[in-house]
Amino acid sequence: MARTLVVKVTAGADAPERCAQAFTVASVAAASGIEVSLWLTGESAWFALPGKAAEFELPHSEPLESLLATVLEFGRVTLCTQCAARRAIEPGDVLDGIRIAGAAVFVHESCADGAQALVY
Repeated sequence: MARTLVVKVTAGADAPERCAQAFTVASVAAASGIEVSLWLTGESAWFALPGKAAEFELPHSEPLESLLATVLEFGRVTLCTQCAARRAIEPGDVLDGIRIAGAAVFVHESCADGAQALVY
């Protein structure tokens, strides 16, 4: 059975340590060959936009831009539909490789056989 890790990050610059932890866990898992689905919700929705991850800084943490790039290379990144709408983020605004999807897709991924979900 394939292992899948679904990481939902709700924090952004408002809670930098929690945000960085979520991106770090998702990135390490993806780079190690685990199927990863990273969900950007709440304040982390802004990181779906070009250049926003590069603006994030947290001492002693891998740059968020690098962590996001790793997940995009080896896993899947999804921006929450409602979170995007509340921030007037359109599909054409987001980084290449990021999809916009809603709760039904999150539930499907989280409840699939072999899936483990984490929320930060």
